[in-house]
Amino acid sequence: MNDSSWGAPPQAGYWAPTDRGPVQGHAPAGPPYDATEAQHPMQTQPMPIVPDVPAHGGNQDDRGAARRAGPLFRDEMPSAHPHGETPQKPEPMSDAPQPAPQKKSAGRDLSAAIGVGVGLGVVIVASLFIVKAVFVGVIAVAVVVGLWELTSRLQERKGIKAPLVPLAVGGAAMVVAGYVRGPEGAWVAMALTALAVLVWRMTEPPGNYLKDVTAGVFAAFYVPFLATFVALMLTADDGPQRVLTFLVLTVVSDTGAYAVGWRFGKHKLAPRISPGKTREGLLGAVAFAMVAGALLMQFVIDGGTWWQGLLLGLAVAASATLGDLGESMIKRDLGIKDMGTLLPGHGGIMDRLDSLLPTAPVVWLLLVLFVGSG
Repeated sequence: MNDSSWGAPPQAGYWAPTDRGPVQGHAPAGPPYDATEAQHPMQTQPMPIVPDVPAHGGNQDDRGAARRAGPLFRDEMPSAHPHGETPQKPEPMSDAPQPAPQKKSAGRDLSAAIGVGVGLGVVIVASLFIVKAVFVGVIAVAVVVGLWELTSRLQERKGIKAPLVPLAVGGAAMVVAGYVRGPEGAWVAMALTALAVLVWRMTEPPGNYLKDVTAGVFAAFYVPFLATFVALMLTADDGPQRVLTFLVLTVVSDTGAYAVGWRFGKHKLAPRISPGKTREGLLGAVAFAMVAGALLMQFVIDGGTWWQGLLLGLAVAASATLGDLGESMIKRDLGIKDMGTLLPGHGGIMDRLDSLLPTAPVVWLLLVLFVGSG
């Protein structure tokens, strides 16, 4: 028990009764009134509080107006001390019952998030290892939905009308062209999509034309073009294994960041962008991803080695974190928490693609450097 638990310290100028009469400079330790006070009629009773007005000077009307403008109730004004000081309230006892500390909350419906995540994993893995073309269709659908969410939020929050029709058609064509024609096909489809956005926007008044087409070209690059690298990974002989490695490493990185950051996170990573992310969480993402990368490169990727997996895991942790921060920056600028509500416990499609999109070209490039294009 500390000293403050015994109440407020004595206040200078306070008059208290003793057996020898009133003594200045000692404040009572207990409440302002008790049975002892009733036995000392000489003790001063509280004086009514009136507003401070000049004792001299000023006319009578000014003093009367000041009194009329004073508070109607005592609680509206802090009580005055006899010598102009405000007495301190006794501090609570240290042994008083304190509220139980609140447990950390995940901030989302974990049961729904886990259920949706498992369902998506089943669909992805089934389409990935049964028919490659079906998985390309899954990528195209995710791209179209992600573009719809992004353009809708831009229009709702910023009044930016990025044309969705050329973006959706060009985005799906971009993914298919990357799978069929390789990197050259993806670049050509990207250029044609950007041109289609410029032309399509010409059908509307010229106001905000530059802003709208700039947002449209950005959306074409951010969502379908980056997603095309997943289709490029799929074209290799061991394409399903490469795509699976990419997906597992990204999920493991996010999981490590969440688990370590939630349990041990104390130092903010980027408080202005994403206050929930911590440096400890980043270290957890790196550790989890590097271990998973070493195992996957050693046992899943043909011709891969464990040390390559360590480098791959480190790169994935960095790109996934930057991707997450990048979308957090967009959402903070738009003033929203999630891009959509399509996936219970997760938000929207774009809230799940934020780490995957910038990680896809990184994994594709490193796998080509380590084991070739296949």
